[in-house]
Amino acid sequence: QVQLVESGGGLVQAGGSLRLSCAASLRIARINAMAWHRQAPGKQREPVATITSGGSTNYLNAVKGRFTISRDNANNTVYLQMNSLKPEDTAVYYCGMSVLPGNVNYWGQGTQVTVSS
Repeated sequence: QVQLVESGGGLVQAGGSLRLSCAASLRIARINAMAWHRQAPGKQREPVATITSGGSTNYLNAVKGRFTISRDNANNTVYLQMNSLKPEDTAVYYCGMSVLPGNVNYWGQGTQVTVSS
């Protein structure tokens, strides 16, 4: 059973930075896409950033130019560098990986990011 372990969340002032990490508990031969989603209190969960196996990235408009997703395939790890954080970025952030064959999706338990004004 694959488990994803997230780290790097916390409390930061507006304008600050955080780097989230997410590693798979088992060595996985083939990971397709990796992603970060977030869910703020009272709101629906939304995709923040995705990265394909080929390295193509896609971002939520609200975070473009501030967040960067990257991956380390050798270590089955995905990162989210978050700069110029805003209070509206406050949410629980979840990482996800799509594993081949079959694109089976796994999700982490979530890590809290709180941005104070």
